Amino acid sequence: MECLLGIDLKKSAAARAPYAGGGHFVTRMSASPGTSRWSAQESSQATNGSATPKGIYTSRSDRTTRSGPGRQASLFPSKKIMNLHTSILALVVLLCGVARAQDIAPVRHEPNGLNSAKAKRAHYVVMVSLDGFRWDYAAKWGAPHLLKMAEEGASAPEGMLPSYPSITFPNHYTLVTGLYPEHHGIVDNEFLDPERGYQKYSYKDKKTDADGSWYGGVPLWSLAERRGMRAASMFWPGSEAEIAGKRPSYWVPFDDKFDDEKRLEQVVAWLKLPEAERPHLITLYYSNTDHAGHDFGPESDEVRDAVHHVDGLMGELEEKLKATGLPVDMIVVSDHGMAQLEDRRWFALDKLVDLKDAATEGANLYPKTEAEKERIYRALRATNDSRFETYRLKDVPGRLEFNHNAREGDPVVIPRKLVPITAHARQETIKGVGAHGYDPAQFPQMKAIFYAEGPDVKAGARLSPFENVNVYDFVCELLGLKPAKNDGKKKMLARALR
Repeated sequence: MECLLGIDLKKSAAARAPYAGGGHFVTRMSASPGTSRWSAQESSQATNGSATPKGIYTSRSDRTTRSGPGRQASLFPSKKIMNLHTSILALVVLLCGVARAQDIAPVRHEPNGLNSAKAKRAHYVVMVSLDGFRWDYAAKWGAPHLLKMAEEGASAPEGMLPSYPSITFPNHYTLVTGLYPEHHGIVDNEFLDPERGYQKYSYKDKKTDADGSWYGGVPLWSLAERRGMRAASMFWPGSEAEIAGKRPSYWVPFDDKFDDEKRLEQVVAWLKLPEAERPHLITLYYSNTDHAGHDFGPESDEVRDAVHHVDGLMGELEEKLKATGLPVDMIVVSDHGMAQLEDRRWFALDKLVDLKDAATEGANLYPKTEAEKERIYRALRATNDSRFETYRLKDVPGRLEFNHNAREGDPVVIPRKLVPITAHARQETIKGVGAHGYDPAQFPQMKAIFYAEGPDVKAGARLSPFENVNVYDFVCELLGLKPAKNDGKKKMLARALR
């Protein structure tokens, strides 16, 4: 078991001492790579593989061993040694208890190292995602706290450009890796991978969502942990998987129903941890505006109410962060915008072409032979349907950065109307009235938000629309971290820095 202090009880001399007659002593919580499942493992004193300190036995069988030249060990350790062990163990348990008491959410703790001396000198970043918060919502519906952030910090008044496709998992993971979806591998919320025998990735399936082998790049939390800086995630796509060898020191399994206020409380609780344990990067996620946009459309009263709700949360978070007295930079982004569908009826591709021999997932097509790929491509092109365009994978326009990963399918269908497209329709109409996933160059409703304020952010900086791959370098600069290789341009957001 490792508490937040980074003390491994299994490896400490005190932990190897006998307790209540020896035998198994410490329960260690561990996470299996690629899963969010936790298992209890008992560490055995007899098999810990470390040398036994002279004069101290580790099990009943050691009572006849010598503790010094020509001397036989006492049947029991001295009272002085026992008192010392008891004091050390009590201190460790107390400090671990204090740290664990900061858990308001069902936090998972990773046995990462404590903050290095360099990390302790760094500032802090809290990055919030408001899923589906369209670029114009703040002005359209009135979001005083976000608009105040724009005045006191940096903003993108005309929006931030999401990567294609403009959907949740690809863009959240782009924000924390600086990579386009086809480069980090999460090309859709659900897709197939021909190179893995057409296995399916689904954001709804914990087996894939928490399997780091699906994810490329080095997300911000992994980068920080590898550089000796602790990180935490109060939800974020990808944060439940071990990626690039790390998970955040503290992370919470996704639960969309978890109380909005308690999410804020958990963020602040982490910032109240002792300096060595305190995360310098924290992510936070809310889905309110996305749900309202899907169910009722971006022009609805429900979206207006959701905007007001999350804006109030951002105002509250800002005040709580200031109250910590720490140098915290606050960033608020979204993954994509939202558009009103022109037609809620599913547009099924199998009504236009025979797909019986092709694997499919959503609108993604995975024919298994070159002949099938070409046949389906030519058949779809021949329809001349204005609702979509069809390309062979290698021919998808370069500006979309969506033309070489086999997970994207081949051929590739790009929507050109605000209609729901799928390979096989299971029902006549889509459930909601709002949607996203479309080309942001053609549909500006897809644009996202960017706001930032704090001691390292220039007040009143107004940025022209920029691609969301550039957020990664910006956050690294705030934290003093050397970024991993990514698709952003380091100077793109330089104007937003003090």
